[in-house]
Amino acid sequence: MKLRHGQAVALMVLVTAMWSIAGVVTRQLEAARSFEVTFWRSLFTLLSLLIILPLWQGRGVFARMPWRSRYFWLSGVCWSVMFTAFMVALTLTAVANVLITMALGPLITALFTRVALRHPLPWRTWSAIVVAGGGIAWMYGSQLSVGAPHFLLGSLVALGVPMAAAVQWTLVQKSHAEGLDLDLVPSVMVGAAISSAVTLPLALPLQASAHDMALLAGLGLFQLAIPCALSVVCARVLKAPEVSLLALLEIVFGILLAWLGAGEAPQSSVLFGGTLVLGALVLNEWLGWRNNRV
Repeated sequence: MKLRHGQAVALMVLVTAMWSIAGVVTRQLEAARSFEVTFWRSLFTLLSLLIILPLWQGRGVFARMPWRSRYFWLSGVCWSVMFTAFMVALTLTAVANVLITMALGPLITALFTRVALRHPLPWRTWSAIVVAGGGIAWMYGSQLSVGAPHFLLGSLVALGVPMAAAVQWTLVQKSHAEGLDLDLVPSVMVGAAISSAVTLPLALPLQASAHDMALLAGLGLFQLAIPCALSVVCARVLKAPEVSLLALLEIVFGILLAWLGAGEAPQSSVLFGGTLVLGALVLNEWLGWRNNRV
């Protein structure tokens, strides 16, 4: 699947919308909590990809996987960290702390690609990173609980999410830049397998009801398996910092879904911060589109 830049941006927006459904769906769970949610979600992601990948890439997809490539395994580890660290961080510190820490993602990714790939970034992208990060901080800064008992530990665990994402997006582009014909889409499945194995002992005793299992199966398929695989396809076209910037839309979409689907009206600070994020992303993409036409 080869995409043009505009198609990749549109697809990445759809990906973030799919990622954002987790908050609304998990509010409907009856008994499953914390690590059990992560375990079942990761397991259903694994099972979904075991079906999706052969349908998408043919029956020989598993034989063609680059099992000996360090990029492939490192990519899988990155996905497992992203699947797991967010939930672990939420058990240690407040949601606001986690989201503000994750807003560092575009900056971390920009620094990673600058060092690993020598990619210069245009001023518009650096500006968008600063404004979007400021928007997230404005949204949740008043809820920041610096004095909480596990603030530092929770923030460090949460930092694992943008760090792993930065490595992941950089890996996709580094392997392409080195002329390696690696398909890193199946590494999402490896990450799901690692995450489910790691979180199973922490999830016991399992308490999910049949209702919960249906919802978690839906999350595994529609919130992780499909969008994560598609995000790798997008990262082949978009620069890594741009992918990370667009990923911030997950937070904005999540707030919107909570408002429309659960009646949780956002505060004025959240609306203003969300507007900053959206404005920064739209302006960055519009300026990029205009420059490409000149």
